[in-house]
Amino acid sequence: MNTSSTRRQATRAKLYEAAVTLIAEQGFSATTVDEIAERAGVAKGTVYYNFKSKTELFEELLRFGVGLLTDSLQGAADETEERGGSKVEALDAMIRAGLVFIDRYPAFTQLYVAELWRTNRAWQSTLMVVRQQAVAVVETVLREAVERGELSEEIDIPLTAAALVGMVLVAALDWQAFQRERSIDDVHAALSRLLHGRVSGR
Repeated sequence: MNTSSTRRQATRAKLYEAAVTLIAEQGFSATTVDEIAERAGVAKGTVYYNFKSKTELFEELLRFGVGLLTDSLQGAADETEERGGSKVEALDAMIRAGLVFIDRYPAFTQLYVAELWRTNRAWQSTLMVVRQQAVAVVETVLREAVERGELSEEIDIPLTAAALVGMVLVAALDWQAFQRERSIDDVHAALSRLLHGRVSGR
């Protein structure tokens, strides 16, 4: 990769970080391009050089953030496969990878979850596409777990995948906001028990 494209990527990363923090703090409409540029430490023109508009910046931000999440989920599944682990162990590793991601990018996660429930946004279709990419990684592992006989054939794979992703997102945001004294191991152990169906105590 040449120096100018590396520099451009670094600038974009700074703009994403500035935008996500500001939008999480004060909302999309209230956040201006001037503020994003100032927070990122770049000239206003740099924002428009990289993105045609604030909306495009936000769309790319969603793609970038959910892309990182999807990569980390896939990486956890691949690592489990490489060491000969089961598919249920891969799902467990993906839960932890999701928690690590959210711990690292809490403002992005908060924004992403909030945007999922809003309608009539310019980026709604982009959001649905990137959401499906993340959920599809989990769906694939669930399908393989059913094929191997590790999970019941009766499970609804699309809904279960969405439920697992949702569980990690919401539980992690609750942890971030209200239960910061807990360690990531604590939170992972609780969600792992849910995955393994051990909540009933049987």
